[in-house]
Amino acid sequence: MSEVENKLAAARTRLILDQPFLGALVLRLPLKAVTWCRTTATDARALYYNPRWVDGLSNAQTQFALAHEALHCALGHFARRGQRVRRKWDLACDFAVNPILVDAGLTPPGEALVLDVYRGMAAEEIYPCIDDSNDDSEMMDDHLWDGDDGGGTGQQQKVGAAGTAPGEKKPAPPTAREKEQLRQQWQRHLAAAAQRARAAGKLSGQLARLTETALAAQVSWRALLAQHLSQTARDDYSWQRPSRRNEGKSGEAVWPGLHSRSGEIHVALDVSGSVSDEDLAGFLGELNALKGATPVRITLFACDSALAEGAPWVFEPWDELRLPRPFAGGGGTSFVPVFEWIERQGGRPDSLVYFTDAVGEFPKKAPDYPVLWLVKGGAPVPFGRRIQLN
Repeated sequence: MSEVENKLAAARTRLILDQPFLGALVLRLPLKAVTWCRTTATDARALYYNPRWVDGLSNAQTQFALAHEALHCALGHFARRGQRVRRKWDLACDFAVNPILVDAGLTPPGEALVLDVYRGMAAEEIYPCIDDSNDDSEMMDDHLWDGDDGGGTGQQQKVGAAGTAPGEKKPAPPTAREKEQLRQQWQRHLAAAAQRARAAGKLSGQLARLTETALAAQVSWRALLAQHLSQTARDDYSWQRPSRRNEGKSGEAVWPGLHSRSGEIHVALDVSGSVSDEDLAGFLGELNALKGATPVRITLFACDSALAEGAPWVFEPWDELRLPRPFAGGGGTSFVPVFEWIERQGGRPDSLVYFTDAVGEFPKKAPDYPVLWLVKGGAPVPFGRRIQLN
């Protein structure tokens, strides 16, 4: 083995011992030495590296470079871009990954982009924050999962360094079908890596939440919300005997009767400023669409550190759900006022749906009704069901 190969092998071994979660992910990527790549690169199928660049890294920086590529793959960045601008998306993915690795104790190379302002944010949240001044930033690695058109159609990318060795070709980006297969594979790798690290007692809270969020993000929150609402308002059959005055002849069979029930849903919106007006409008639009097919009566709350003036507002099944006015936000976040209001009323809703980033003060104990948290970001919740917003 060459000195560079020895360095890479040692870095992987050290990750397995010290960072079993990241080490298990790195082991899933075959290492391939190339000259067309300036530093490192991945297409979610392999990790490509320029031996000359790796030779100039310290052992700690080599661990960072390997974990960086593996985490891109494990988080499915290669399959989540959608219609976003490729350059900005690639930057957002790097801004999302690097603080995680720094917090894990790894040492970034000088080329790595690390901004504290994006710590704890997913690439989708970071993307709209990137302005033109960031767009000129040079990334540490090459992302080979999209063609020049961004569609993964097999066109080769024009990235990397000049001086490619004869006969050496950059890999074609994965097709849409390959991306889906790779996404499923990396989902399994991510779950297995978390299980291995947890068994070794070396899975930090941050990485545990990251894993939970990444795995939950593959489930459509819209489908889960629709399922939740349909369970609270549905047609059902009753075997209750009808009134005697309406009964027919004695001994006549009692047939089940169909009756409908309107659900009683409380919906709370975090208007502290951590959730954008656009996000709130999109969420309410989704609820309106679901409410059109499901008869539910909605009591709407707006809350930052206290309930908004005039809250709550009640919308019957036939009413359009909308914000009564714009909310400026600010003043911190507390979820307690909504739960206290419900308790004071002595009622028990079929469920409470809370739209938030889950960063704030929670009640000390769970209520006796179902709570559904629709969460932007990676923060955990102490009770109820948490649904990750993609």
